[in-house]
Amino acid sequence: PPPEMIYRHMAVIDGEMVHFEILDTAGQEDSLQIEEKIKWGDGFAVVYSVTDRCSFDEVMRLCFLINHIHSSPKRSSGSEQPPVVIVANKKDLQFDRMVSTEDGENLSKALKLPFYEIS
Repeated sequence: PPPEMIYRHMAVIDGEMVHFEILDTAGQEDSLQIEEKIKWGDGFAVVYSVTDRCSFDEVMRLCFLINHIHSSPKRSSGSEQPPVVIVANKKDLQFDRMVSTEDGENLSKALKLPFYEIS
């Protein structure tokens, strides 16, 4: 699997400069590694490819894992859940599509999370 990448980004949000560290964990299968990364994060974009049904099938597991880890009493930040969005990537590859927009929308409704399709 490809190594994880950290991208740094700055943006002005509500007049305040915010520094982002974005950790891309694409392709990491090891759940212990993923759990460590989930503890590290303050917000999550759970991304799948519309051309890869297996990546879509992982979304629910990852969302439950995020929820579980961040609701654990060991965390000092209280019970505040981090923001999570579901992102369907590669919507421009219509001929290779294996996951419909409706599938993504239904999953996001079931998990009560925002949903975006991008390319």
